[in-house]
Amino acid sequence: MANSKITLYYFDGKGKAEAARIVLHAAGKEFTDIQFSEEEWPKYKHLAPFGQAPFLEIDGVRYSQSLAIKNYLAREFGFYGKTNKEALKIDEVNQLVEDLTTIAIPVLFNGTEDEIKVAVEKTKKEVSPKFLAFLEKLLKENGTGYFSGDSITLADIIVYDVATGMLEKVVDINSSYPLIQKNLELVKSHSKIGPYVTSRSATAF
Repeated sequence: MANSKITLYYFDGKGKAEAARIVLHAAGKEFTDIQFSEEEWPKYKHLAPFGQAPFLEIDGVRYSQSLAIKNYLAREFGFYGKTNKEALKIDEVNQLVEDLTTIAIPVLFNGTEDEIKVAVEKTKKEVSPKFLAFLEKLLKENGTGYFSGDSITLADIIVYDVATGMLEKVVDINSSYPLIQKNLELVKSHSKIGPYVTSRSATAF
């Protein structure tokens, strides 16, 4: 993988590709980050294995599905735990966030501007706290500041993406979640993640 040529294709936003981007930056892996607008998507759609984005190209072979992509990259670059049980914890966080994402996407993108605003606030107050409480509990149980093991893994990166990416509008990580707040700081302080996330441009999603 060290000499492999990697290209990540996605729309010009964080969305479902950002966790994969952060893993690549954390690993210090050079890659081509092709981002396109909705209007430009038809130029790339025929390249996507399942006709959807994101998709990943490794040495000319293309792979699809955001979950598969970020999981593969995390395993390949050492962000998937040191044991099967640590990997299981990562999968637990991964799936929990996928559940929240499934709820949040219609809230964020379906309806008029006013309808979306109301739905976002309702989700932030009535739905997301349950998920954040689960995440806080996992951090307390692990006791290292990280979700799995004693160093940054995909689980931490995924939760950082929740707090700063597409789902940012539907979560309120306030003082009720001190362990999550500390975990976010740990991720941001990573020597390779920090420079990337602080230099990111604002995006619509």
